[in-house]
Amino acid sequence: MSLKFAIAPCSWGIEDPENIDNPPWKTVLDEAGMSGFIGVELGPYGYLPVNPSFLRDSLESKQLNLIAGTLYDNLTGTADLNNLKEKTRNICRLLSEVLESKQRGFIVIIDRVNEMRNNTAGHPELARRMNTADWKLMMENIRIVSKIAAEEFGIRPVVHPHAGGFIEFNDETEKFLNDIPGNVAGLCLDTGHLYYAGDDPAQSLVKYSSRVDYVHFKDINKDVYKNALEEKMGFFDACKLGVMCSIGRGCVDYRSVFSALDRIDYSGWVTIEQERDPKDYRGTLDDIKMSYDYLVKTVESRPGGEHRFL
Repeated sequence: MSLKFAIAPCSWGIEDPENIDNPPWKTVLDEAGMSGFIGVELGPYGYLPVNPSFLRDSLESKQLNLIAGTLYDNLTGTADLNNLKEKTRNICRLLSEVLESKQRGFIVIIDRVNEMRNNTAGHPELARRMNTADWKLMMENIRIVSKIAAEEFGIRPVVHPHAGGFIEFNDETEKFLNDIPGNVAGLCLDTGHLYYAGDDPAQSLVKYSSRVDYVHFKDINKDVYKNALEEKMGFFDACKLGVMCSIGRGCVDYRSVFSALDRIDYSGWVTIEQERDPKDYRGTLDDIKMSYDYLVKTVESRPGGEHRFL
């Protein structure tokens, strides 16, 4: 089994490409290239350059592989479907033109944080659930964008359960998996969002292994997390306070996570994320280097580990 590790622009606080507090995209690629990681996600479409040749050259100069893009938007029945289709095509076209030959690329599909769910993120017992009709509309929207990604561009669509969206908790993940088959869309499991939702990340990786195509790693500062839940704090408000921390410095049990990945024989990309306020982006390089060092140490301490960290 081999694992390849990447970093995502949200680790510099990049969520909205138009945010005036975002660091320059060159800074993000420079620091990603210095971090030890060998791959990078697009982040929100339009943040990194959208000219394929220029982006490819910029990545190659830092010895980085592009591996995935993200469709983070309202996927519910009130969604602007034409906009979703356009975004999907833009993201997948860029991915398909920049990805290395024979490399499998992903579009990570996320129902964005919304007003009805934001303050109950991490609270399965309090969160308002979708009615049957609205859920069916969301599933149909996911089918439509997944078909565009796969059939028009050869990009694998994966749905990402996310705090504060309408696919967050265990029952919602299972409902999605029952409604949309694996030949339409896979699953991107995120250890941090699983923990945030009250689930055990390692157990979830095993439970849903037949549908897991892609994995995200986060770690969580337990004190900030506990305070966020007690105050019913919005997810990104908690991120601004540091609820996400460097891998190995939080409360996610990564030895169990790696054991789960061994058990399910997961081989492929793992992308590290540490959401933050973009005003604090100057701390990113030190944080992601700590994550990288922890991952190297943890992986290489495992049997055969010296052959797994590519």
